[in-house]
Amino acid sequence: MDTHSAPVALVESLTDPEVLAAVNAAAIVLDDKDSVALAQAASAGIARLEAVRFRALAQLNRHRDGARSVAQEVAFALSVTDNHAGAMVAAADALTTRLPRTLNLMDEGKLAGFSAMKVATATVWLSEEDARAVDALLEDRIGDKNPDQVRKAANHAANTIDPEGAGKRAERHREGRRLSLRHGETGVASIEVEDGPVEKVAAAYQRIDREARALRTGGETRTLDQLRADVALDLLLGGQGGTSERSEVFLYMDLFTYLGLNDDPAELAGHGTIPAALAREIASAGNSVLRRIVTDPLSGQVLDLGRDRYRPTVGLAEFVRVRDRECRRPGCHRPAQACDLDHVVPWQHGGHTSDTDLIDLCRRDHRLKDEPGWTYRLASDGTLTITTPTGQRYDSTPPPLHEPRPAADEPPPF
Repeated sequence: MDTHSAPVALVESLTDPEVLAAVNAAAIVLDDKDSVALAQAASAGIARLEAVRFRALAQLNRHRDGARSVAQEVAFALSVTDNHAGAMVAAADALTTRLPRTLNLMDEGKLAGFSAMKVATATVWLSEEDARAVDALLEDRIGDKNPDQVRKAANHAANTIDPEGAGKRAERHREGRRLSLRHGETGVASIEVEDGPVEKVAAAYQRIDREARALRTGGETRTLDQLRADVALDLLLGGQGGTSERSEVFLYMDLFTYLGLNDDPAELAGHGTIPAALAREIASAGNSVLRRIVTDPLSGQVLDLGRDRYRPTVGLAEFVRVRDRECRRPGCHRPAQACDLDHVVPWQHGGHTSDTDLIDLCRRDHRLKDEPGWTYRLASDGTLTITTPTGQRYDSTPPPLHEPRPAADEPPPF
């Protein structure tokens, strides 16, 4: 065993499956007191392992001189979202440099990694000297506290250490305003304006609430919460409550499902699977536009968009977007309509502007492709293989529009 793998082996030994299986088997006979004690011991152990993980991430970040692609590689390796990976890397850097006492609390099993990230976030705007002062101030105050308590204590300490910087902090937060989309369970999603100016957010809510309450007439069956949500979406889509405009989304549904002959689930690009009944409801809406897509019956992959001519040049971009559905980097679900079309083999290095060499990548992942050490290969079956700077390989294949089936079962085009 080489020295590079020794730390990995040590960590694996701490979480040996046979040892954990024995613990789990013994846990079923514990009384209430010992059950709580075992949960506490497990949480303390998790905190210590999270400290190990933060140190490993900080070391990786130092090796790469803080390259922005570090977060993407961490997202791949740990199977987390890009945003969470970026937050973990930033926290790892802070904990191993500016916040050593907070990291020590994790080593002692007194502070969870999520809570430690709250301290890192609260002190990110401080100088290194002030961050260390906050770290010292918090050492005896946040052990065994929940994440919200830690967040409040860290923010209070930061404002205490640098009261003059509090105004700058608020300004920075307002400059960081953004709109986020979060997909929920089947058929629903959330949109949120994060860190918006408080006066505008409050005014916007008051307008939405006022218009929602005005709609509560005698025959209205929607709740006030439902009315607020509907009014807000109508305002976003049409500029005025109650008036919407057409927006483009890609809904993938088998013809048999559309006709009601089966109930196979459909897929909404960027969101995921939705029930057949909901897909039929969306497809039958007054402003929906249906499009015939020809698929390979054996693989379910897109062959053509049903035009008279086979993949005309003017429709190449549309074909690739329909085929890919979303950004092709595994784990990224940005819809293809919001992505860049990129050559897997760069044009200047012999790449071709064809569906066999074009993929959809969101702007961030498009830039990632050009980072040193990242390589992309597109196979003839459409499988994209991404190799990271550490040699890890990840495959991405456009999902079929339907399960593979015999050609005789292929429904007629419409």
